[in-house]
Amino acid sequence: MTRCLIWVMLALPVGWCQGLGGAVAAEGAKPNIILVMTDDQGWGDVGYYDHPVLQTPHLDQMAREGLRLDRFYAAAPVCSPTRASVMSGRHPLRTACFHAGYPLRAEEIALPELLKQAGYVTGHFGKWHLGSVAAGAATSPGGQGFDEWISSTNYFDLDPVLSDRGRVAHFKGDSSDVTVDLAINFLRRHAADTAPMFVVVWFGSPHLPHQALEADRELYANEAPKLQHFYGELTAMDRAVGRLRQELETLGVRENTLLWFCSDNGGLPNAGRTGGRAHKGSIYEGGLRVSAVLEWPARLGPARVSELPGNSSDILPTLLEVAGVALPERPLDGVSLVPLFEGESLARPPMGFWRYEGTRVLMRRPLSTELAEGTLLEDELEPLPENVTPLPRTIDHLANHAAWNDWPWKLHRIADSNGTVSLELYNLAQDPMEERDLAVEHPDRVAAMRAALEAWQQSVLASMNGADY
Repeated sequence: MTRCLIWVMLALPVGWCQGLGGAVAAEGAKPNIILVMTDDQGWGDVGYYDHPVLQTPHLDQMAREGLRLDRFYAAAPVCSPTRASVMSGRHPLRTACFHAGYPLRAEEIALPELLKQAGYVTGHFGKWHLGSVAAGAATSPGGQGFDEWISSTNYFDLDPVLSDRGRVAHFKGDSSDVTVDLAINFLRRHAADTAPMFVVVWFGSPHLPHQALEADRELYANEAPKLQHFYGELTAMDRAVGRLRQELETLGVRENTLLWFCSDNGGLPNAGRTGGRAHKGSIYEGGLRVSAVLEWPARLGPARVSELPGNSSDILPTLLEVAGVALPERPLDGVSLVPLFEGESLARPPMGFWRYEGTRVLMRRPLSTELAEGTLLEDELEPLPENVTPLPRTIDHLANHAAWNDWPWKLHRIADSNGTVSLELYNLAQDPMEERDLAVEHPDRVAAMRAALEAWQQSVLASMNGADY
């Protein structure tokens, strides 16, 4: 039985109850689910948004045939926090995943754990970056509910070194090809099983250092060498997505497979094309807006483009509804997008964004090429410094940048270390680049949105401090 969505500090429209999950699941076999995420691919780093150079024919086909989400956001402007939002359905600060390299807390109820309740067999392949990749570690993919996993601590590129359930494994070739080969192997072994499959494919591209195969670079011979590698990596990733889609067809499971593609944050400076002002690391539009496409031939019907704002925190509640699994009994920030699948309109509740880095920890590095094949990894989590700053309990005097997206309005709250707050207001429908600050012209709207944002921030701080466990 599905439950009503918990939306902290907000009153939802009447009828926003997650009541469709059982109906969706009852109409046929539960769908296979594949989540594909790229690393540092900007909103405009795809051919279907009229890129003048980049070739992504397989993503372009997905965009033509599937449900294209034109206003989709990463929950955070950097990688680990966004991945935490996918696994938890919560803003990453609720889970204390502040920045790149932070783990998903073991106390979180992760998406694969929940889908296993509905009988799914689960696999993770590629970039993890939410904790350890050592055998038995609570923050490893296995510790968070994946049955099988061959994963990287962080970014990875040509000839990657990965962790195969805690043991070092060396691979040859482009990292995207390697990742999809691993996922395809999983699909082939389980496609004939009665259990539905949940597969996470998190590419290492196009994150730095940008090392494309020569054949992929040749497509962009007229570009500067750095762009040849950047575009070449994206084309290789696109090719891998095409092979994955073809394998679903070959195995006869494509019709009832939900394939969800997106990136983990906005585009890179001096390389990527962003969806607005600024780039990766910022909660202006350029750091958060990403491309996203869904395919599910059995359910999605004709190709459509949606302008409904959504974000990566929505993935968990959407998939749980599809699978007929109850939502976890704790505050969530995502909402189910299943009504979009049915062609229905819905009023999107506001979305909160917040960049607060917390106490920095050493970033987990990729596994060393000097590690011998088969080496059993130990948990490499770095100890926190002895002078760790306690987790904040109030937003007063907290240096941070937060935003409240109540479409089409977006309010920015920018606080310095002295507690001085500046406010900016933009109408995204009229000003997607956030260039014209309208705060002075709309004082009542600013006051109301600020109150809602700050109430949400306080609820996030409560979760961060363990109130939900």
